[in-house]
Amino acid sequence: MAQRLLLRRFLASVICRKPSQSQWAALASRALQTPQRSPNNLTVTRSQARSIYTTRVCTTTFNIQDGPDFQDRVVNSETPVVVDFHAQWCGPCKILGPRLEKVVAEQHGKVVMAKVDIDDHTDLAIEYEVSAVPTVLAIKNGDVVDKFVGIKDEDQLEAFLRKLIG
Repeated sequence: MAQRLLLRRFLASVICRKPSQSQWAALASRALQTPQRSPNNLTVTRSQARSIYTTRVCTTTFNIQDGPDFQDRVVNSETPVVVDFHAQWCGPCKILGPRLEKVVAEQHGKVVMAKVDIDDHTDLAIEYEVSAVPTVLAIKNGDVVDKFVGIKDEDQLEAFLRKLIG
């Protein structure tokens, strides 16, 4: 589990890092060479190179793995964080989750979303006084600045995020 967490953090840091202009130039000029074989399978020749196009991918939603992960990625985050406390068996959670993810993604990195399964992380649910699901907290600079319980429509979620981003 710890190795998976470290690998996930490493990949997120590598993927989310913006390449410099020289790195972009190197990526743009790099090409794949596809070997081509003759019908008798003896001669190998190189075809014309094909360019590789890459895009920058940065995840705005992540699942909390454990207490230290929550501390590191939520409490110590410089970016405001929306924390979705949910459960697999919760019907309203299944409606709110994707809706909240969509609204957070539209903020283009101004806010991120952490998902906490209360059955897996009861200690966090108790610490943040979660008595019903879905419960959504807005955390800025390590402090809970806003909270709601239950389902909201997209307009209400956008207003909630605007208030958090400030």
